[in-house]
Amino acid sequence: MKYLKYILIGILFGIVMTKSEAISWFRIQEMFRFESFHMYGIIGTAVILGAIAVQIMKRTQMKTINGEAPKFTIKDGGVFRLIVGGTIFGLGWAMTGACPGPMFVLIGHGVWSILIVIASALLGTFVYGLIKHKLPH
Repeated sequence: MKYLKYILIGILFGIVMTKSEAISWFRIQEMFRFESFHMYGIIGTAVILGAIAVQIMKRTQMKTINGEAPKFTIKDGGVFRLIVGGTIFGLGWAMTGACPGPMFVLIGHGVWSILIVIASALLGTFVYGLIKHKLPH
């Protein structure tokens, strides 16, 4: 029961992703081909709502699930790391037709092939953990 509110938020997230068509491979491809504003509108709305949520969290001194204050830090390292990371993320998104949030919503829709994408994302995260000390940060 302690985590019920998080489960309900996850269900709401899945419904919003589905109804907004953000999990649609066709909508994602339209975005990458610059054929439709639909996904850019969703992403822009998410950025604005995220900024508002962070401000609310800071001003009300909300705590994490572990009872700690969330830390909002901006890392140094220049624009290069953001360009490289964004490019890798974007290529993966374009190739699979899904970014991390919608991947789990697609499981709920019975798109079982997305499990290959999730396994690949987990493998990539694991490999990054193994080699991150060798990468420039």
